[in-house]
Amino acid sequence: MFDREKTEPQSDIEFDFFDESAAAEPAPRRGLPRRRLPKRPPSPPGGPQLYRLGVLIAGAIVLAVVLILVVQSCRSNQKQSEYEGYVDDVSGIASASEELGGQLNTSLTTPGITLEDLRGDVEGLRDQQEQLLRSAEELQPPGPLLEQQESLVETMQFRVNGLAGLATALAQVAQSSNAEQTGAALASQAQRLVASDIVYADAFEEPTGRVLEDEDIGDVPVPGSKFVQNPEFASPDAWGLIVQRLTQSPEGGGLHGNGIQAVSWLPGGEDLSPSADNTVVASDNLAFEVVVENSGDSQETQVPVRLVIRQNPRIQKEQLIDLINPGETETVTFRDIGNVTFSTRTTMIVTVDPVPGETNEGNNSAQYRVIFTLG
Repeated sequence: MFDREKTEPQSDIEFDFFDESAAAEPAPRRGLPRRRLPKRPPSPPGGPQLYRLGVLIAGAIVLAVVLILVVQSCRSNQKQSEYEGYVDDVSGIASASEELGGQLNTSLTTPGITLEDLRGDVEGLRDQQEQLLRSAEELQPPGPLLEQQESLVETMQFRVNGLAGLATALAQVAQSSNAEQTGAALASQAQRLVASDIVYADAFEEPTGRVLEDEDIGDVPVPGSKFVQNPEFASPDAWGLIVQRLTQSPEGGGLHGNGIQAVSWLPGGEDLSPSADNTVVASDNLAFEVVVENSGDSQETQVPVRLVIRQNPRIQKEQLIDLINPGETETVTFRDIGNVTFSTRTTMIVTVDPVPGETNEGNNSAQYRVIFTLG
């Protein structure tokens, strides 16, 4: 027997069909370029996270700017409101005090008022002015107006002191027969009231206006406050005449009387003639000035002056002279005349009412023939 070479049986079966060309890429076609996909642009350094961080930072900056503007606006509004509130409070006090000054002038010039009644009026005004002083002391001004606030209080204190001094001096008038001496005593007290107007104007009103301008506070006008309305209020001679009027009867003290001294038209400024036709150029600014003279020996008060133009419709005006001293003149100006009749002769009458004790009334009125033109 032949020995056969032993061979190992082949146990593994090889399958070549997995390597077949079916799984391989097809061969590209000849003659056609190969298509390539576009490449993405490179990402910025840091990537999307850094971009989003930048957006957040920018938004935060914008928000911060907006918040700053809002805060500044709120502060500005608060500042404006603070100044407005203070000036409004001052306006009420200043206006009320000025009104008291007007009431004092009315009492002093009331025809026939007694010395006792006048003193009572002045004491009542003093009490009201003292309440205004207390109100002024309670005000809380903005910081830059602290000095002006002190001047406001000083103004009100001057007015309290002046009224109190007048009341005391008036109480002594009846005990003295020397009108010149008592007039000087009253004038010295009246000077405090005159000083109050100076302090208010120079140390409060004007400086407050400058502070408001410096602080950029708009539309906040500073109020005025004028207590004294008679330019001769602090004159000893004027107060001497007041004492004479208060201590004598309306018919006493010598002659009484007022008269029309002259009448002129404005803006022309020409005196009217009582004996000839007067051509008057009418305009929006047309006015008439009437000069009244106290031709007596006594001080006269609350003297009515009237102007009448006899046309259709009739024009009539009236004003009062608060006080006119012997030998002095006062000028009364009538404005807002109204619609006049043109190119027709018209009669204009000017009169000043007789005062108690006046015997000569011949110069209390004057008539003028007037022709109004358009110029």
